[in-house]
Amino acid sequence: MAEVKTRKKHPYTLRKFLEEKAVKYNKIEFIQDDPVNVPHKFDMIENIEIAGFLAATLAWGQRGVIIRNALDIMARMDHDPHDFLMNMEDSDLQVFNGFRHRTFNEEDCRSFIRSLGRIYREEGGLYDVFLRGYRKNGEIKEAIGDFRRLFTREGFAIRSLKHVADPFEGSSAKRLNMFLRWMVRRDDAGVDFGIWEGISPADLYLPLDLHTGNVARKLGLLKRKQNDWKAVEELTSVLREFDPMDPVKYDFALFGLGIFEHY
Repeated sequence: MAEVKTRKKHPYTLRKFLEEKAVKYNKIEFIQDDPVNVPHKFDMIENIEIAGFLAATLAWGQRGVIIRNALDIMARMDHDPHDFLMNMEDSDLQVFNGFRHRTFNEEDCRSFIRSLGRIYREEGGLYDVFLRGYRKNGEIKEAIGDFRRLFTREGFAIRSLKHVADPFEGSSAKRLNMFLRWMVRRDDAGVDFGIWEGISPADLYLPLDLHTGNVARKLGLLKRKQNDWKAVEELTSVLREFDPMDPVKYDFALFGLGIFEHY
């Protein structure tokens, strides 16, 4: 990797390097061992959205465990999450008894399912909620903030609030940005779905985590030391210089370099 220089000195060399890595990892083979595997089990748009949101919610820790536990939630909803949400009664939430993924437990699961049910029965679904916030000013941060306020009201467990990121409080919102990448990005690679056409891929933010942050700093793309929302804005603004229409495609490059190449 010695030939890769910092962005400041060799921006075109670095852009080419990231383009090559993005193409390398943005492939259908990527799905098998990634949480995006879970929504790919479904064909109906609503099921893709719900499965994707819940898989992204669990997306911290070992990827195999994330996939296994997200599929466990799908099984508890008889592999038809939209039908479950639309027809569930409060007693049906008992199917989540005993669920746990790290600090996300059965109470958190019931809070999330209850709120998702309300969003699909009363608010038109996840897409409509995010789209309304986005249309205020074309800003994903606003869309996430609006979604969070709506999602966490009316009986949402206080202990579960920590599982719904708030960029206005400085969170990097990695899991929500990853979910939005899945739903919004459109290409022919077959990893991301591109089913939310009302939101532009140009406005997405990079799902920043430990791996992508460390790689970005080594490449001179990110100066901020904390992995917070300011770092997300800083890194995404640099990536928009490389590709203004699809900046978060470089998530594949940064993540792949960190996970698979130990860069």
